[in-house]
Amino acid sequence: MKICLRYLGDPGYQQGIGQELGVSQAMVSQPVDRVVNSIVAQSNEWIKFPTTNHERTDGGQADMAKHV
Repeated sequence: MKICLRYLGDPGYQQGIGQELGVSQAMVSQPVDRVVNSIVAQSNEWIKFPTTNHERTDGGQADMAKHV
């Protein structure tokens, strides 16, 4: 997880991150691939985008009401 977070926080070259953390490029690539694929697989459950004009309008108004 540390490797993946480091890569996502500053997506430079995997080999450079590997050198920084003392692991090979392959050891950087594998956890990044697993974690990102897991996030994508679960994204529909946790990330919802409004699809209709009504949902977009209601969502914005509800969000603004929280901050007033």
